[in-house]
Amino acid sequence: QVQLVESGGGLVQAGGSLRLSCAASGRTFSSYYMGWFRQAPGKEREFVATISRSGDSTYYQDSVRGRLTISRDNAKNTVYLQMNSLKPEDTAVYYCAAGDRGLVSSTTEGRYDIWGQGTQVTVSS
Repeated sequence: QVQLVESGGGLVQAGGSLRLSCAASGRTFSSYYMGWFRQAPGKEREFVATISRSGDSTYYQDSVRGRLTISRDNAKNTVYLQMNSLKPEDTAVYYCAAGDRGLVSSTTEGRYDIWGQGTQVTVSS
């Protein structure tokens, strides 16, 4: 079973960029579809983006499409979230997650089996 560790969060001004990384331990990273979720203060955790095992299929929440890009490097056991044109409403703790449910990918939190500890992203106005 893989373990996930996120990094790359921080404080950035509106309009700026960050790249989040999620490093997976273990040898079976490529057998999982991956996702990014986020939780803002006082709100429930929400879906951000998902990517298939091979990386050839991605899907985004409407509010981030065109600004955030999910990608993966199976040789490095890492999934990324490139975040451009950041807005204050993107402020949240960002979590990566791995799923193994016989699906190509998923937007649903309950269909992920392994979660990272989260990394804080703060966007100032």
